[in-house]
Amino acid sequence: MAENTVVYYGTGRRKNAVARVRIVPGTGKVTVNKRDAAEYFGRQQLLEGALAPFKVTDTAGAFDVIALCDGGGISGQAGALRLGIARALLNAGDYR
Repeated sequence: MAENTVVYYGTGRRKNAVARVRIVPGTGKVTVNKRDAAEYFGRQQLLEGALAPFKVTDTAGAFDVIALCDGGGISGQAGALRLGIARALLNAGDYR
């Protein structure tokens, strides 16, 4: 990342899972634990649920997501990622 890049942070928790999320203006690339999100979650349903905040705010493809997920299972991590993205979007602008 460049030095002048604007970064928005959000933390999501669900069950025992924690997701620390950074979103930066970009093309919509989603990285979870240094892997592509589709590869990491394995199921399209989990990925779509995690990216739902972008659909609701009409910002799909406007931000790149870099997330670190820890604890819990894969479903809990997807839910934590969803909350982390939503909180980061609140910091990014008027997306309530």
